[in-house]
Amino acid sequence: MTVSAKCYYALRALYALAEHADSTPLKASEIAERQHIPIKFLEAILSQLKGGGYVNSRRGVEGGYFLAKAPDRLKIGEVIRFIDGPIAPVDCVSVSRPKECEYPGHCPFFGFWGRVRQAISDVVDQTTFSDLMKENEGRRNVYVPDWMI
Repeated sequence: MTVSAKCYYALRALYALAEHADSTPLKASEIAERQHIPIKFLEAILSQLKGGGYVNSRRGVEGGYFLAKAPDRLKIGEVIRFIDGPIAPVDCVSVSRPKECEYPGHCPFFGFWGRVRQAISDVVDQTTFSDLMKENEGRRNVYVPDWMI
C-alpha cells in the first residue's frame, strides 16, 4: 500500500490543525509553511477536507481553518480512505472494493495479503491525531530530510 502525496499532505495539514486545535484558526499559508506543503496543492486539499467534514473555515482577518472534530476523535484511517480510497496492499483483499482474483481458489497469497491489509487497518484505525501528538511530544526540532519535504 502506498499513500499518495495528496493523502500525506492532507494528514500533515490535519496534524498542524490538531496541534493548533485550542487556538485561533490557522491560515492556509501558515499550514503550508509549517508542514512544507505547496500552497496551491494545500488549498485544493483543504477544500476537499472541508467537503468531507474534516475541517471548517472562518473568513476574515481572524479567519482560517480549524478541525471539525476533536483530535482524539479523528482517526488516521478515516482520512486515508477519504483521500486515497480502500486500504489494501492488493485489490483482491480490499474490503470495500474487492477485485476478483486472477487465480480464484489457487492463490497461495490470498490469506497473507488479507493479514497484511488487516494489520495496516488495525494501526491506522486505532490511531488518532491526538495519539500522534502525544507520540511526537518533544520532537519539534527534528531534522527533516529533503526527500520528505
